[in-house]
Amino acid sequence: MQTGKQLLPDPARRVAAWCAVALLVTGVAAVGIWVCVELKTAVVPVLLALLGTALLRPVYLALRRAKVQQSLASGLTCALILVVVGGAGYIVVKALIDTGDQIVASVKQAAQDLSEKFGTGALDLDHLADNAQDLLKKYGGDAASGVISGLSVAGEIAAMAVLALLLCFFFLRDAGRFRVALRQAVPGDGGEVLEAIARRAFAAISGFMRGTTIIALIDATCIGIGLLILQVPGAVGLAALVFVGAYIPYLGAFISGAVAILVAFADRGFVIALWALGVVLAVQVLEGHVLQPMIQSRTVQMHPAVVLLAITAGASVAGILGMLLAVPLTAAAFGVVSELRERYGPGGAVSRETGPAPASGSSGSSGPSGLSEGS
Repeated sequence: MQTGKQLLPDPARRVAAWCAVALLVTGVAAVGIWVCVELKTAVVPVLLALLGTALLRPVYLALRRAKVQQSLASGLTCALILVVVGGAGYIVVKALIDTGDQIVASVKQAAQDLSEKFGTGALDLDHLADNAQDLLKKYGGDAASGVISGLSVAGEIAAMAVLALLLCFFFLRDAGRFRVALRQAVPGDGGEVLEAIARRAFAAISGFMRGTTIIALIDATCIGIGLLILQVPGAVGLAALVFVGAYIPYLGAFISGAVAILVAFADRGFVIALWALGVVLAVQVLEGHVLQPMIQSRTVQMHPAVVLLAITAGASVAGILGMLLAVPLTAAAFGVVSELRERYGPGGAVSRETGPAPASGSSGSSGPSGLSEGS
């Protein structure tokens, strides 16, 4: 066939081919997300178990190096997960309960001050309270049914938490079996590639979880000390809020910092609020220019725009839980892309003629090496 008889020129055909690929990938991703949402009762425990395994796997490996039996080491690590998560939850909830009235009263006072300064039409709290009472009387039956559905949701969350803990036990104990299963899932050299991709994704999640936890502790400690020095009420609860918010990058820090500044403004005045703003900004600058590069330099680096888009997408799919899971899953996806680029990209480690290059083998195995220990 002569080229002059082609209906479309070559550039248009290439664009059409790439559009078809994009539509296919988008369709597969949409179906995958739909399946995950429909099976969230099973998917969420798996993801939570992976996050817990990634965070505390070094503890399991340390126990194994101390000659602790495999199942016992997994059980002790899961017990540590219960202690860490339960203890952190207790500290956060207790701090918020003890200082919650002060924080709410301070925020309310700040809202009233702003309302008086800029006009009462925007923030009339008494009017809002009256409307809330009317709505409660009008929709009391719906609220009661909502309480019942809330209890069922709480039961579902408890069941998913127990399942996640059991899965974490098996992920820790049977990591070697999972690696063998991955190798056998694809025939030929594809099994090794699949295992390498899984290791890189797990390494990215591990780095994100450990780095974020360390940074959250430092942020909460520094901001808490600063608020205590400024004598801001509810400083401990605000520090706990900073710690929890650190697991939602950028957005969590903005919300927790804004609440701290509002509380300082309401209770201590404009000057102390400026000092609180300075403390929050100083900690954020320390995090962005020192802690992030130093602590998370070995993990996948993502642009802030990508992180914000991931958080928005996670919130639209699964609410607050989606916001918490979006960033580590995105980090895992970036790790997979990095592994594939190193293997098959221009100048990559894998070539049909020469095979794996020595330089890339050392760099590619440095991150995921923790996954292969203790098998």
